Amino acid sequence: VAMTRNGGSMADPGSVSYLFGRKGVVIVNKISEGHEVSEDQILNAVLEVGAQEVNDHDESFEIVSEATDVVAVRMALQAAGIDYESAEATFVPSMTVPMDEEGAMQLFRMLEALEDSDDVQNVYANFDVSDEIMDAVG
Repeated sequence: VAMTRNGGSMADPGSVSYLFGRKGVVIVNKISEGHEVSEDQILNAVLEVGAQEVNDHDESFEIVSEATDVVAVRMALQAAGIDYESAEATFVPSMTVPMDEEGAMQLFRMLEALEDSDDVQNVYANFDVSDEIMDAVG
């Protein structure tokens, strides 16, 4: 019911799994305990332990690795004195779909309905919403 009301549709279990890969994702805040963390510090700490990419997300860095390397990445950060916000193995989209304002509003309503459902444990999505559209939809 929530899906129909919010303009979504349900696919068969596992039918879109090819759009995602299981990866390790570690988030590091750029400012931690009053100290600024640079991308170079992170790269120096994690490149030798399996980090595949470091993405800059305004206030934080996202370090992506194979799911099996997430513990090694986390430990390398700790050894370098860099605090991390979170570290987990999760599903990361292999490609993203750009959304316009109308589509983003519809998508966010559907995601909210899914997350409010007691039957849903995790929600993974492959949308890409620009900063301008995020500001417009609030």
